[in-house]
Amino acid sequence: MEIQSNRRLLVVDDDRKLAGLIREYLTPMGYEVELRHTGTEGLEEARAGGYEAVILDVMMPGMDGFSVLKELRKTSNVPVLMLTALGDEADRIVGLEMGADDYLPKTFSSRELLARLRAVTRRSQVTSAGESPAPREYVAGSLRLCEETHVATLGEEVLELTALEFAILASLLKSKGRVKSRERLIEEVSDRRFDVFDRSIDVHISSLRKKLHDDARNPRFIRTIRGVGYSLNEEDFREGHAL
Repeated sequence: MEIQSNRRLLVVDDDRKLAGLIREYLTPMGYEVELRHTGTEGLEEARAGGYEAVILDVMMPGMDGFSVLKELRKTSNVPVLMLTALGDEADRIVGLEMGADDYLPKTFSSRELLARLRAVTRRSQVTSAGESPAPREYVAGSLRLCEETHVATLGEEVLELTALEFAILASLLKSKGRVKSRERLIEEVSDRRFDVFDRSIDVHISSLRKKLHDDARNPRFIRTIRGVGYSLNEEDFREGHAL
């Protein structure tokens, strides 16, 4: 069953025709779609909050999508799906390094847009309070993660993670030290088939390491298994219910 939320989306794209087509397609799916056609207006609206996700074009005159994303990530972890006409993998990686949750080429089909959108919003949704069981907490040394509250902490520091970074970290924590291949991680956290040229997982792992103050050469948390994938150091791993 589809998880319901506020269902509000923000589309920021200077291509008014494309933005209008996105709204026409998503509105019957139950979304309320707001449009902004400049980076400055889009950033202001996104900062106002209340959106389930932002669909953000990269190439815009004036303030481009990368600049919007960089400023937005200073105050918000709202899921961001970037639209790009750029085919170069390096250009896509720039957006991922800045905190984008996923990207789509502008040749996307409407069904692919909906699938990617549902994937990035599903990762960021928090289980509603009420009769749900006590939140389950995963712990590795000073690192703690609670899926239900969508909070990760390192000691006393609350980690500012994007939805995709949180999902990757949760997947590694729940594996209890077992190695996760890149293919498996992408399957679990992004709901799309693995592309051998897609370095997005490596980019997000690099970002996670920075936020964990981790050294790839001598990791406290995330280990690289050359030619295989990644694992989380299992020393001091435990799980239970958050207090």
